[in-house]
Amino acid sequence: MLAVDTGVVEEWLSEFKTLPEASISSYATSLKDKTALISSLYKVIQEPQCELLEPVCHQLFEFYRSGEEQLLRFTQQFLPELMWCYLAVSANRDLQSSGCIEALLLGVYNLIIDKEGHNKVLSFTIPSLSKPSVYHEPSSIGSMALTEGALSQHGLSRVVYSGPHPQREMLTAQNRFEVLSFLLLCYNAALSYMPAMSLQSLCQISSRICVCGYPRQQVRKYKGVNCRIPVSSEFMVQMLTGIYYAFYNGEWDLARKAMDDVLYRAQLELYPEPLLVANAIKASLPQVAMNSTKEGARCIQVEITPTSSRISRNAVTSMSIRGHRWKRHEQPENGNDATELGNFIIPEISVTNVAGERTGNGEKSRALAENDVQHLQGVQETATDPRTDSKGMPEIRRQKSVRKMMEDGINSSGRVQF
Repeated sequence: MLAVDTGVVEEWLSEFKTLPEASISSYATSLKDKTALISSLYKVIQEPQCELLEPVCHQLFEFYRSGEEQLLRFTQQFLPELMWCYLAVSANRDLQSSGCIEALLLGVYNLIIDKEGHNKVLSFTIPSLSKPSVYHEPSSIGSMALTEGALSQHGLSRVVYSGPHPQREMLTAQNRFEVLSFLLLCYNAALSYMPAMSLQSLCQISSRICVCGYPRQQVRKYKGVNCRIPVSSEFMVQMLTGIYYAFYNGEWDLARKAMDDVLYRAQLELYPEPLLVANAIKASLPQVAMNSTKEGARCIQVEITPTSSRISRNAVTSMSIRGHRWKRHEQPENGNDATELGNFIIPEISVTNVAGERTGNGEKSRALAENDVQHLQGVQETATDPRTDSKGMPEIRRQKSVRKMMEDGINSSGRVQF
C-alpha cells in the first residue's frame, strides 16, 4: 500500500472524529465525490494484514449506525468487498485476520431492526394475473374460466415473508451464508445508490467466489486463494440480482464474465434456483453489448401495456363481418360486368338524398329497384354506335349494370353507418 493512500485514510479517520454534529449532513453528502478516498479504502480492505484495517472497520460501523442516510450508503458500498475478504480469510483458516471484518458484518446485520427494537420482517407481494402491474395487463391475456376455485382466489394477493432474522453473536459455518445472504439482499435493495466502483467490486468478487479452487481459476488467472469457497444457493441468487443490474449500468464486460462464472458454479453444484435465474438473465440479454452505458445510470426497460382497455377502430364486429361478406359476393359479379362491357363507357350515376327504410333482399326491394331503373332509362342516352344498336346487347348490359348500382344504393341507404 502506498504512502499516499495511507495518508488519505488517516486524514479521513481523524476528520470525522472532530466534526461537529451540525456539519455531519454536508460532510456525508461530500463523501461520495471523494474517489481517491474510496479507492484507498478498497486497498486497505484488500490487505488483511494492514494496520489501518481495524480503525477503518470501526469507522464504517459508526457511519452505519449514525442514522444519516448518506453515511449508511457509504458503508454499504463496501459490503461486497468485505464479504469476499471474510470468505477468503475463512477459506485459508486465518481467523485472526478476519476478526474486525467479521465484527463489522455482524454489527451491520444486527442493526437491521425496526424502531421498536424487534427483528425486521421483510414482505414481498407476488403479482397476480388478475390485477394489472408494470409487467402485464389482464385484458391482454384473455378471459379466464369462471370456476369456483378461480372466483375464490380472485382479488387475493400472495405475500411472502422473509424473517424474522435472529441476531447473531458470531459467524459460524452453519449461519455464515444466512447472514451474508441477508446483507447482500439489503445491498441489492440500494443498488441504485451504489457507485460504479462498488458494482465493479460486486462483479469481481462474484467471479472469484465461484471459480476459486476449480479448473476455471487458471483461465481467469486469479491468485491468492486456491481452495474452494463453499456457497449457498440463496447467496448465488443474490449475486445474480446485483450482476443483472450491473449489465445495464455501465459494467457489461465484468457482468458478463461474472454471470458466466456463477452459471458455471451453479452447474457444478446442481443448484436449481441460480441455474434458473442465470439462464433467464442470459436469454433476456441483447446479442451485443449496449452502447453508451457509462454515460449515466440506466434502468431496465419494460414494455408497459395501456392501463385502460381500448377498442380499436378496426375491431371485428358483426356489422363489419356482414359488410365484408356482401363485398365478397359482389366482387365476382362486378368483375364479370366489367369484362363483358369491354371498351363501352358507362355514365356514372350519383344517387343522393335517397330516403328509405332498411329493406331486405326480397321481392319488394327488387321491384323497387326495377322501377327506378326504368325511370332512369328514360332520361339516359342510348349508345351511339350503330353496331351496338343493331344487336342491342350493350344496352342490356348497361341496364344490368345500372340496376346493380341502384340495388347497392338502395340497400346502403337503409344501413346504419358508424
